[in-house]
Amino acid sequence: KALGPDHPDVAVRLNNLAELYRAQGNYDQAEPLYKRSLATLEKALGPDHPDVAAVLENYAGLLKATERPGQAEELLKRAERIRKGNK
Repeated sequence: KALGPDHPDVAVRLNNLAELYRAQGNYDQAEPLYKRSLATLEKALGPDHPDVAAVLENYAGLLKATERPGQAEELLKRAERIRKGNK
């Protein structure tokens, strides 16, 4: 509440919660959290921030687990471009 829903710290915690849900196999609960985290971080930090890459990689893991490898690959390629650009 203190930070507000659009704060990057909130987005990181949403990603962490999504990771927990994914690990438990609760994919339906995890996916909207990844999406919200990603949107918040892109807005707050920019689309090429390393935290955005981390969420993309995590979300790709969910997409692979739910048999959407094409979508997962797109996210992983984007994350790789971000990481290469930030070196």
